[in-house]
Amino acid sequence: MTRVGIIGAGNVAARHADVLSGFPDVTIAGIADTDPHRAEALASKHDSPAYGGHADLLSAGGLDAVYVCVPPFAHGNPEQDVLSCNLPIFVEKPLSLDLQTAENIASEIERRSLPSAVGHHWRYLDIVRQAHDLLAGRPVHLALGHWLDKVPPVAWWLDPSRSGGQIVEQAVHVLDLARVLVGEVSMVHAVPGGTPVDGEIDRATSAVLRFSGGAAGLLATSCLLTRKHRVGLEVCADGIALELSETRLLVDGHRAIEDDGRAKTRVDREFINAVQGKAADVRVPYGEALRTHRLALALARSAAEQRPVMLDDQ
Repeated sequence: MTRVGIIGAGNVAARHADVLSGFPDVTIAGIADTDPHRAEALASKHDSPAYGGHADLLSAGGLDAVYVCVPPFAHGNPEQDVLSCNLPIFVEKPLSLDLQTAENIASEIERRSLPSAVGHHWRYLDIVRQAHDLLAGRPVHLALGHWLDKVPPVAWWLDPSRSGGQIVEQAVHVLDLARVLVGEVSMVHAVPGGTPVDGEIDRATSAVLRFSGGAAGLLATSCLLTRKHRVGLEVCADGIALELSETRLLVDGHRAIEDDGRAKTRVDREFINAVQGKAADVRVPYGEALRTHRLALALARSAAEQRPVMLDDQ
């Protein structure tokens, strides 16, 4: 039985806990959160002990792996403490608010040769595999990414010093998908839209991306709406246009392929397989997620400084 500890007890942690508790070879050995009531509520649901901080969870021992599901501003110490215990680690995105924190964590994971994974579950969508097959031999020339949504109901999200902004906290999923289907990005130029509110994130951003393989890209984000309106990626290649969301692939505007809905289970199952030493299809180990995080931070920096940023600048 693989014993997993979870740091954080918010919505994403609860989702992972639900998935993990459904695996017959996994038990949730403890849940830690700085809000003890929230930790106790989630822990009681899974018949596991609750802890008021991650240090207490780690000190209790007996863990085979740890999930770090904390807000952007809280990354850093939990990961380093988990790694100091020589434990495999699953980290929810975004990796951090700054590049150095994530670089340090990546270096430590590599130094210890530990299994790792990051929660870019879109990589596990069945429709992404189908899109990749449809694009075989057809280089993408244009990519259009969108994250047009509402403000999430968490107190820290509008504070850029705590969330990192919408591109880092949300649209990073679309950027990761663009890297999969189009390739690496060499230059970004992001422009904030609207009148900024002092001390809060930009409510809208548009950006131009130049891919290393020659494709052009556009990204549009907004949190001005009352519900999720449009989230996904469109790509245009010779003779074909694809539009992907988290649930559907649309081919040439008329043929719809629904995803099988198992991506959020696959991302956890493959990490557990890696922890158990089995053959595992971990598609986004920490070092791979770092490349997407570097791109998201470049866009955030470009919007803040209102100038183009080359990825080599990061």
